Amino acid sequence: MTQWLDKALTYCTFPLVFGGSMTVAVVGMGIGWDPVITAMALTAAVVLALLVLERVHPYHEEWRRSHGDVRTDILHNLVNFWIPEIYTVLFVGGVAALGGRLSASLGATLWPTSWHLVGQLLLALLVAELGTYWIHRLMHERAWLWRFHAPHHSAPRLYWLNAGRFHPLDLFSQQFLAVTPLVLLGADMRVIALLTLFTAIHGLFQHCNVDIRLGPLNWFFSMAELHRWHHSKRIEEANTNYGANVIFWDIVFGTRYLPVDRKPPTEIGIEALPDFPAGYWAHLTAPIRWKEIEQSAAPCYGSGDDTLRPSHD
Repeated sequence: MTQWLDKALTYCTFPLVFGGSMTVAVVGMGIGWDPVITAMALTAAVVLALLVLERVHPYHEEWRRSHGDVRTDILHNLVNFWIPEIYTVLFVGGVAALGGRLSASLGATLWPTSWHLVGQLLLALLVAELGTYWIHRLMHERAWLWRFHAPHHSAPRLYWLNAGRFHPLDLFSQQFLAVTPLVLLGADMRVIALLTLFTAIHGLFQHCNVDIRLGPLNWFFSMAELHRWHHSKRIEEANTNYGANVIFWDIVFGTRYLPVDRKPPTEIGIEALPDFPAGYWAHLTAPIRWKEIEQSAAPCYGSGDDTLRPSHD
């Protein structure tokens, strides 16, 4: 009985919880539910589900234990919760007006508003993910950008809360590149809200400490089995699987990585920076204190060691 339950949790948790949440969102928004309230309520419900699942069906037992990271991750989440709001206030009105003028000059609506919401969401994922794929990849391949992304990879374990462990400028750049093209093309608030919900719930599952497996769905979703490789200490493994939600652009550009002969790693972090600062303020100021952070690793790895930085300057 226990084996059957374990298998059911492993293979059915993500399709049921994620699929159920997105179905409720699409149907609800289709009949007029408030997009923002719907997205927030469903995200909260998924968080509660993951809190239970991480206790009863963990991927790695050691990740259930606090590594002194909870306070830092809570602060990251509290600050980053406001990033979409800041983006909306600063950019959405102007970008939407520019998109309206562009549509008027062309005499046609650029976004397929007549499509079903599911079709619009799938298109939004492909459009949004192209920008986030490349900024994410460049953050791994360009040393000056890596300084902003390194706090995310400094996590000593993977669990639901570090889905929001990002430097604010890192997250804002992703938000800008994901949403701006959609607003410019004329996607309405329901599509943006669905994409935001998809990203939030997918990110929670992507980082969660739950033993979930997707089988052939790993060719569509950029889910935990793929993302754990992205958090590997080995740089050649970490510089893969850049997709935030879908793995499509990794397939196109040759960065999808999922070995069939071994399980994803449980030793994660930044191998060259084992003593990366742990506090929130240290993460926030890391880009301007980078030389100091590198020098702290120099006794172990040697001054100027290439392993201290991404694969390209």
